Amino acid sequence: MERSTVTGKTKNLWHGIKRREGKTVGRLFNRSQALFERGFTLLELMIVMFIMVILVTVALPQYQQSVLHARESVLKDDLFKMRTLIDQYAADKGKLPQSLEDLVTANYMREIPKDPMTEEATWNTIIGEDPNSREGEQGLIEVHSLSTDTSTEGTPYSEW
Repeated sequence: MERSTVTGKTKNLWHGIKRREGKTVGRLFNRSQALFERGFTLLELMIVMFIMVILVTVALPQYQQSVLHARESVLKDDLFKMRTLIDQYAADKGKLPQSLEDLVTANYMREIPKDPMTEEATWNTIIGEDPNSREGEQGLIEVHSLSTDTSTEGTPYSEW
């Protein structure tokens, strides 16, 4: 509802109209106030964006570090489990497996896990002499990552 009288350069507007006991109740303010109270100024938006950029630049390196730490933990756990399964296979079968696929086919593992550093299911497998064999047969004795990167501890992943 607009009022017909003009005060200064702007018209007055009714705001907050309510009906109470058959009467219209509201407060009167000018149009420049109505436009000013509708949104944020460019300066306010710029300040908020600047604060968000600062927070992201502080949080991003910490996030990346925690992701790397998690990947290293998964690598350590996978290597430990595969080495344990190699030992269990050797104890059960009386000989070392010839490859990681032997562990899968014998149902010691569902599938060969992905190396979290290379994101591929390929590993550096070391074949050596089987201590349980009397004929000097060879078998899988060790598993390492194929990653050429260095850990946060300073050692290469390929030596874990």
